[in-house]
Amino acid sequence: MSVPLLKIGVVLSTMAMITNWMSQTLPSLVGLNTTKLTAAQGGYPDRSIGVLPANPEESWQVYSSAQDSEGRCVCTVVAPQQTMCSRDARTKQLRQLLEKVQNMTQSIQVLDQRTQRDLQYVVKMEDQLRGLETKFRQVEENHKQNIAKQYKAIKAKMAELRPLIPVLEEYKADARLVQQFKEEVQNLTASLGLLQHEMGAYDYDDLHSRVVSLEERLRACMQKLACGKLTGISDAITVKTSGSRFGSWMTDPLAPEGDTRVWYMDGYHNNRFVREYKSMADFMTSDNFTSHRLPHPWSGTGQVVYNGSIYFNKFQSNMIIKFDFKTSTISKSQRLDNAGFSNTYHYAWGGHSDIDLMVDEGGLWAVYATNQNAGNIVISKLHPITLHIIQTWMTNHPRRSAGESFMICGTLYVTNGYSGGTKVYYAYHTNSSMYEYIDIVLQNKYSHISMLDYNPRDRALYAWNNGHQVLYNVTLFHVIRSEQL
Repeated sequence: MSVPLLKIGVVLSTMAMITNWMSQTLPSLVGLNTTKLTAAQGGYPDRSIGVLPANPEESWQVYSSAQDSEGRCVCTVVAPQQTMCSRDARTKQLRQLLEKVQNMTQSIQVLDQRTQRDLQYVVKMEDQLRGLETKFRQVEENHKQNIAKQYKAIKAKMAELRPLIPVLEEYKADARLVQQFKEEVQNLTASLGLLQHEMGAYDYDDLHSRVVSLEERLRACMQKLACGKLTGISDAITVKTSGSRFGSWMTDPLAPEGDTRVWYMDGYHNNRFVREYKSMADFMTSDNFTSHRLPHPWSGTGQVVYNGSIYFNKFQSNMIIKFDFKTSTISKSQRLDNAGFSNTYHYAWGGHSDIDLMVDEGGLWAVYATNQNAGNIVISKLHPITLHIIQTWMTNHPRRSAGESFMICGTLYVTNGYSGGTKVYYAYHTNSSMYEYIDIVLQNKYSHISMLDYNPRDRALYAWNNGHQVLYNVTLFHVIRSEQL
């Protein structure tokens, strides 16, 4: 095995858990598994599918399971009907606590299974790394005079691989932490089971505090893998076919739990009507919607719905408007100084797409171009309430050469075009003010992408592809940073 191939193998084995973790988000999101939509728990609510049990009164019943946006296994549990003390408030609290622990147990069991499986790959690759290093030392000692230069280069490659060893050690430590969580939940579940039969055997408040503490630690563990670098995009999933060649559609990443409304905007100019569908299921299967009339027509397809308001670029201007759907009024408007508009610095496909608004895990962003930056892409972080610019980054990528772009975890990803074969090939990292060229295939199923935006709640890309509304799953690679590196 060559050193480059070994390096790739180590990275892929380290990433096995992350790739598997994210693989099921989108089918559950769009309702391709079964027929009933329910809301899942988590920082960004997801939707899961299930069928109710035939007789939930007999015993505990798990009747649906899916992964949420952060990769956690989420199960819905129906508790058995209580025959004693059913009206006692203390018993009701205990029953709710039991349901919560049961759900956490399911999540940790799946996480533990995947961690143990992937840990086998990690240990195997660690042994190979150490063994390969030993062989190189032996070869170097036996052939110093004959091929010193060749093995000096090999030694340099090994120096690149050596920092991965403490990373693998930390990964094994995370596996042990998951096992500890699993054992604590099992112990807590057993205690609650006994308490259900013998009220007063344990102190309820103490058990409740243990559940809360464990939940916080588990959430912190999950958040360790919350953000990362884009490494893959799934094939397109067609949700609906409707509208013209150009348009945008989205969901609100900060919508409260149970709010699964879909927002739909056909065209890229001279239109001011936004459709609201009650749920993704309604959007997929019906034409029942509520229409909202904006005070001004929008420009381009770079609109975004965020925390109950829509942010859009007013037609033929560099004005950004925040419109509150609840009050049907403009809550704030602000000019984006020096930003080009009216097809001055548009995406490659045109369409008055000079200003693109987007949201990621960090908040609200604007992507545009200015004369001062020679028509190259400018990235600005915006305050969602005042619309003031918090910070700006100047890139070296021409705005008109970009097909589309989107933000994930503070990194702007740019496609090389909008028709035919398409890929994500440029990334600008705002955390380091550095850029790189990458090569990630983006399936352009219907040959013309006029809108592409990331939703951090769903961990998905929303796209408008030639009159088709499609979704893409994304795979993110989380780098575990060690103080030893």
